[in-house]
Amino acid sequence: MPTDDDEKTILRSVLDQLRNSIADKVDGVPEPQVRTGGVPSGTSLLGLLKHLASVERFYFLGEEPADWQATMRPSAEDTVESLRAEYRKTVERANVIIDACPDLKLPAPRARCRGPVPSMRWVLVHMIEETGRHAGHADILRERVDGSTGR
Repeated sequence: MPTDDDEKTILRSVLDQLRNSIADKVDGVPEPQVRTGGVPSGTSLLGLLKHLASVERFYFLGEEPADWQATMRPSAEDTVESLRAEYRKTVERANVIIDACPDLKLPAPRARCRGPVPSMRWVLVHMIEETGRHAGHADILRERVDGSTGR
């Protein structure tokens, strides 16, 4: 991990580590366990991956989903491969926006129907928190499936 780089590089590096962690948590998890809720709320590994792709699109690309609750529920057509590919493509698009931002004080893209636009710095820190929080959820869900732990 870079330690002497500029703030944006460090924030993106931390976020990228968390992004990779969440994308890797679905590896090797068979159906139906990968989509089965492992806690009373119904949260599943595939649901977390689908949700985080929606959150990335919202904060970095200005795309708001029609139904936030639906972002946590994989459809019957969603697969590990399709959702991971969608997530990675979304991350690539988000990174283009992050990299193009010359100053973290500038506003991040935002869906039109929302209130004040946060700075890119706020969005990066928020996405580290959001992705880290859900990576922890994924750790617990994965451990419940097959005992696998760690990043």
